[in-house]
Amino acid sequence: MPNNTSYSLPKDSKAWQQAVDSIASLLPDDTNLQDFDALQSLPVFALIVVLPNKVSTLDIHQYVQSWVDEQPSWHLVTVTEDTDASFVDITVADTEPMAGGAQRLPFTQSQVFRYLLVPVTDTLMHPGKKTAAAHIIDDQLTTRLRRDLTEEYKNTNSADKLDVVDCHILSVGHMLRTHKLACFDMDSTLIEQEVIVELAKTAGIGEEVAAITEAAMRGEMEFDESFAQRVALLKGISTDVLDDICSRLTLSTGARTTISALKALGYHTVLVSGGFTYFARYIAEQLGIDEVHANALDIEEGEVTGHVQLPIINGAKKAAIVEHTAQRLGIEMSQVVCIGDGANDLPMMTIADLGVAYRAKPIVQARADAAVNVTGLEGTLYALGYPSLAPTQ
Repeated sequence: MPNNTSYSLPKDSKAWQQAVDSIASLLPDDTNLQDFDALQSLPVFALIVVLPNKVSTLDIHQYVQSWVDEQPSWHLVTVTEDTDASFVDITVADTEPMAGGAQRLPFTQSQVFRYLLVPVTDTLMHPGKKTAAAHIIDDQLTTRLRRDLTEEYKNTNSADKLDVVDCHILSVGHMLRTHKLACFDMDSTLIEQEVIVELAKTAGIGEEVAAITEAAMRGEMEFDESFAQRVALLKGISTDVLDDICSRLTLSTGARTTISALKALGYHTVLVSGGFTYFARYIAEQLGIDEVHANALDIEEGEVTGHVQLPIINGAKKAAIVEHTAQRLGIEMSQVVCIGDGANDLPMMTIADLGVAYRAKPIVQARADAAVNVTGLEGTLYALGYPSLAPTQ
């Protein structure tokens, strides 16, 4: 039996608020530091750098500071944790079971470095221009850090050139808001598999379905078309195999930790999937997710019919579900976070305050507010501004 360990997270964004308060003299005179929407019009960015412990023997700060020193337009302010902040405790197993009886850590041990990037001269910035600036800074800094860290570790197996560090460049308003609703894709996000591919493997048509799935996730095919083609190929599969497939599904690293943390922080959690309710409900039950939205799998006489039940939960429908859920719960869209990996997740990520791409396709990473690649799903917590998970003393 694995042991359980408790970890603590701050309940609120006091550390970020204190950092913003400390730069008041650098902002326009009439800036209301409590008005998050007003702060959104300022080019003040939260910079979050996440480094797995396997490559964190050096202090990343020297590399970040070196880059900023070459940028005459920016100040760098370190965000330090408020020791007076109230915390919530989350409890997770020291290891998680995997298929075949193997065990793994429940999340990636990482270091998180948090900063503000503040312009030298006070100015306003159009939201579109601010978003473009964030992507430019992200690309430049990420490229620089990957290069420097890969060079540092080039004689070891500790660093992967493409998978060394995550940098999140976000509006500081994202850090100051209290988010209340988190919506997750399932396949390749909460779980490591694509369920429809697992179904296809059982039917002996795995490669054919996988090719259609990949094309859809890359945005090369309309989701409805790809979904109908894949479901048609599943015709004749016996329902006897569905439970077996459930038993083979593996949760993504950090999934339990992430959902447990969000629930402890007061979030309402939703699984919204273009997959099937049979599997989505099973995964939601495993994780303690509050509600599920997915496609019904049409079955007659114990076999999958290959017919599609409408409406298909495509990208537009996912966004509509997120919006409707927020309205039903009385939650503003500025308090919503959406996490996914495929092109059909982009509509819901776009309407959320924060859209997080988890080990996602390139088109999704390019358009998301933050992209998590070097940690497990708990990287979502870091993109929300929380510090690295620390064992409770």
